[in-house]
Amino acid sequence: MMPKSTVEQIKERFDNSVERFSNSDSGNTAQMDSVMSMTLIAEAAALATPQAKSVLDVGCGGGNYVLKLLEYSPALDVTLLDLSQPMLERARDRVQQAGAGTITLLQGDIREADIGQEKYDILVASAVLHHLREDAEWEAVFAKLYQALKSGGSLWIYDLIEQSIPELNATMHRLHGDYLVQHQDAAFRDTVFGWIEMEDSPRPLMYQLDLMRSVGFRTVDVLHKHSRFAAFGGVK
Repeated sequence: MMPKSTVEQIKERFDNSVERFSNSDSGNTAQMDSVMSMTLIAEAAALATPQAKSVLDVGCGGGNYVLKLLEYSPALDVTLLDLSQPMLERARDRVQQAGAGTITLLQGDIREADIGQEKYDILVASAVLHHLREDAEWEAVFAKLYQALKSGGSLWIYDLIEQSIPELNATMHRLHGDYLVQHQDAAFRDTVFGWIEMEDSPRPLMYQLDLMRSVGFRTVDVLHKHSRFAAFGGVK
């Protein structure tokens, strides 16, 4: 098995992919149900955290998730975290135009970034946590996200997942591949699967829900699951 891409290699690809991550109408076309999951997460965050005043978007990309969240929870103070400075700048410009309150940019990796404690009402993390590697990283990052939330705050995740029953993975991979071919073509499928092979280390949905409970979330719930993708979250 080839070694996974380094953080710097992933950052370089994202620096050159700003446009692909900056379309709220199409979402990320490599992911299944991306647009629907944006809406589900925005609605869930607004309902679970109705008095929210601040949000941290972990791996914000072009800002799609915060833009959708601002439709339901206007004028939030927004902190954007991403490896890519061009992504951060695009996201800042877009959420500023959408009426966000104060906007703070953090360039870095969630494993290393200082995101504070009991600081945010809402956290969102879209297609970023699958870059975590060993169990220790997953446990440390989920604990960090929990600690960054205020009491009663909520965390919402949309991400690539694996199956808890390994034998099911081939079926889910095939369904994802069929979607990519139908959306574009076989070359697009092969490109996306190449990115996943080189960059990603997804974990099962159940693993992540159990991890959320273990770090302290008092309630967790699943909004949507389709093939290799799931939207889910919890309340502190």
